[in-house]
Amino acid sequence: MTNLSFEKALADLEQIVAKLEKGGIALNESLILFEKGVKLARFLRGELEKAEKKVEILLKDEKGEIRAEDFEHESLDSEAKSGCKRAAGEEGEDADAVDDDEHRLF
Repeated sequence: MTNLSFEKALADLEQIVAKLEKGGIALNESLILFEKGVKLARFLRGELEKAEKKVEILLKDEKGEIRAEDFEHESLDSEAKSGCKRAAGEEGEDADAVDDDEHRLF
């Protein structure tokens, strides 16, 4: 499964679930499909955990502490612009305008 993309694994899992829900297949085939589905689900969970860790790294502040952020398009655009200004060393109202209480990711 190491060469499998997240999207392909998800599509495969959805097909397996549809086949199992539809029924009409032999018990042995159902068990084989179920086992494959469990493996795909574990793979997908692992990929999501990796992505979550990457997001946490990206959200760490200057002190290394994770800041919770809203996962909204507008908030991300605003924060991305502010982050770029801070990274470039620019001072300005936008760079410090992010209120921690208004932005939560989790």
